[in-house]
Amino acid sequence: METQLRIIGGLLIPLALLHAGFPRYFNWRGELQTLSLINRQMVYVHTLFIALVVLLMGLLCLLCAPDLVGTPLGQTIALGFGIFWLVRLVVQFVGYSAELWRGKRFETAVHTGFVLLWTYLTVVFFAVYWQ
Repeated sequence: METQLRIIGGLLIPLALLHAGFPRYFNWRGELQTLSLINRQMVYVHTLFIALVVLLMGLLCLLCAPDLVGTPLGQTIALGFGIFWLVRLVVQFVGYSAELWRGKRFETAVHTGFVLLWTYLTVVFFAVYWQ
């Protein structure tokens, strides 16, 4: 399980860093212009904090895998991470319209890739807890 957690850490750190490109890729300067200042800033701030949480989760998995696997506190943290990623998996289906990806090759590949990633993260973290 320690190896799986280190792999997860290696996946989550780049995922966190990927968030830095969201404003440019999704054209937030233009797309969010019609929002009020508070709503526009909330998008940026929440994205920053999601990225920070994902980065810290990745670092914890990469640097503290033995503690996550081998201690009651680590296993409880893994349970929390498992719940986090399970909810993210559910949101992938209920929070985003299939219109965004259905019938589009690249978007369908991204959607499928994230479904597989969220499932993998969920399974590994629950397995760490239940071992």
